[in-house]
Amino acid sequence: MPGILYLVPTPIGNLGDISDRVRQTLADADFIAAEDTRVSRKLLNHLALKKPLVSYYEHNRAESGPKILERLLAGEVCALVTDAGTPAISDPGEDLVALCAQAGVPVCAIPGPCAAVTALAVSGLPTGRFTFEGFLSVNKRSRREHLASLQNERRTMVFYEAPHKLCATLRDLSAAFGPDRRIALCRELSKLHEEVLRMTLGEAEAYYAARPPRGEYVLVLAGAPAAEVPTPTLDAALARAAALMEAGLRRKDAVRQAAQECGVPRNALYEASLKESD
Repeated sequence: MPGILYLVPTPIGNLGDISDRVRQTLADADFIAAEDTRVSRKLLNHLALKKPLVSYYEHNRAESGPKILERLLAGEVCALVTDAGTPAISDPGEDLVALCAQAGVPVCAIPGPCAAVTALAVSGLPTGRFTFEGFLSVNKRSRREHLASLQNERRTMVFYEAPHKLCATLRDLSAAFGPDRRIALCRELSKLHEEVLRMTLGEAEAYYAARPPRGEYVLVLAGAPAAEVPTPTLDAALARAAALMEAGLRRKDAVRQAAQECGVPRNALYEASLKESD
């Protein structure tokens, strides 16, 4: 009988956010898979726990993941932790969860700290619908394509960014969405110097041109106003579906994605796509 993989959230800055359930889960685990074993060892010392640690992070996941899975299949219980926040969210833990899902190993996520949700809650921007975009690529072309794909996005958008890249990112966001788009810049959440700034992209550019950014940021960007979004058309959705199929997606998957992106009925788009192929 396989063991269980627990996704254990760790504080994003304040150790007071450790729950009793997190403590108990770490105490009961046979071993802990950690993004940085040095960081996790400090956390375990704070909790007065001693547990075997194995390394699992971006650059060793292809090798370490199957080894962890093998132990889970043998019946062991593993707690997966990152340096901060919830595992598998913008994190290589998603690959380990996928391996477990394929192998039939139970996965249990413990609720807890997540910087994206925390920032969204205090942003002052609409929270009913949002999209998490994580870190933008350092590749300029990929970065431009990513932002271009979001220009008509009406949902609130959430990004992560490091301080040394913040000014460049604000310039790119302003170029893509305009300097008047509203943004909340959430810095050092739950820590001593927590700060939330609410302003426009243009104001944010000017603000940080005079002040070096410090700390890790979550950027919460307002979606496009309804007036900026063109009325969806079946022709545009057909073109998008065709492009997705050329990229390798099956017709069914391409139509589903194009219908969602363009806001047209999926069944009508599928029928039109079949007629066009004929």
